[in-house]
Amino acid sequence: MSVLDDLKNAQKDAMRAKDKIRLGTIRMALAAVKQREIDERIELTDTDVIALLTKMVKQRNDAASQFQTANRQDLVDVELAEIAILQDFLPQPLDQEALDALIAEAIQATDAAGMQDMGKVMGWLKPKVQGRADMGKVSGQIKAKLNA
Repeated sequence: MSVLDDLKNAQKDAMRAKDKIRLGTIRMALAAVKQREIDERIELTDTDVIALLTKMVKQRNDAASQFQTANRQDLVDVELAEIAILQDFLPQPLDQEALDALIAEAIQATDAAGMQDMGKVMGWLKPKVQGRADMGKVSGQIKAKLNA
């Protein structure tokens, strides 16, 4: 079953349960998917939907931190609730050991020798960790290993 099908089924379940917060968040995610499909005239794959959901989680994290600095706990709680709902549809995050193993495998598979090979390593690694790890942190770890 695809991520999009999971979202649609969860929307029906949320309607039946009258869970307004969950329903609103899922509708927002489905609207974002539909908008991107219409804008680009494509049908999104699971990878695309996961990337979109990951972006939505990151946006909510940013908003929550801004609301936190503005002492708006009510809005922080809303953002954190939306994050929890969106993360239900994302793959399980990788632990540090698994991530280190994937980075080492990527460096070996691409024959990376230094920073000039960073793009090759990221290209090989991105489909395997998309939605399961923060790509910014992964990039920093790759840089550290390539510079060592």
